[in-house]
Amino acid sequence: MKKTSEPPAGGADGGELATGSNAPQIVERTLEKALGLQVRQLRRQNDLSVSDLAAAAHISNGMLSKIENGGISPSLSTLQSIAGALNVPLSSLFASFEERQDCSFVAAGQGLTIERRGTKAGHVYSLLGHVLRGDVVVEPYLITLRENAVPHTSFRHAGVEFIHMIEGEVVYRHGSENYVLKDGDSLLFDSSALHGPERLVSPTSRYLSIIIYPRGEG
Repeated sequence: MKKTSEPPAGGADGGELATGSNAPQIVERTLEKALGLQVRQLRRQNDLSVSDLAAAAHISNGMLSKIENGGISPSLSTLQSIAGALNVPLSSLFASFEERQDCSFVAAGQGLTIERRGTKAGHVYSLLGHVLRGDVVVEPYLITLRENAVPHTSFRHAGVEFIHMIEGEVVYRHGSENYVLKDGDSLLFDSSALHGPERLVSPTSRYLSIIIYPRGEG
């Protein structure tokens, strides 16, 4: 296994340890940037342009742009005007500055069994967790294909999907290609293409499916 150049646990230099992921480092938010991000998110949720919200809040487009970019510290009266135009409490503009990160724990066997979009006979979806905020939705499922499961290759949705086989064997189709998935195999793909289990080799199978897509496109 290739070793990384990470410092030993505990951080000899006192800094945070890397994970080996290419995910960008977290940049600490100032109050101004947090306010700006929240205003932009609420504006988009209300399907408003910058000019729409600026006009409703009686401020200039330039000022609103600076606020959304965290470039200025707006006055309380300006924030009240923006909150009023968005029809939200003033306190909601500060929500993203709170040091709360979503975390969801599901004990073994306690995943929420749901009838997910496109669920077919014999396909049991157990939702293993969820987050309530952010621009990206992550849906982790434990999928069980029972003996009466019906092969289905017409699943299609926004985002990307990661599959990791836990038990059993299936022939999984993605677009025009077939992949034989056995214990320990993984598949990562663009889920906008038609996909799904084409042939159930084992009487029953289980795999982890993680679906990731932009919030608002589910």
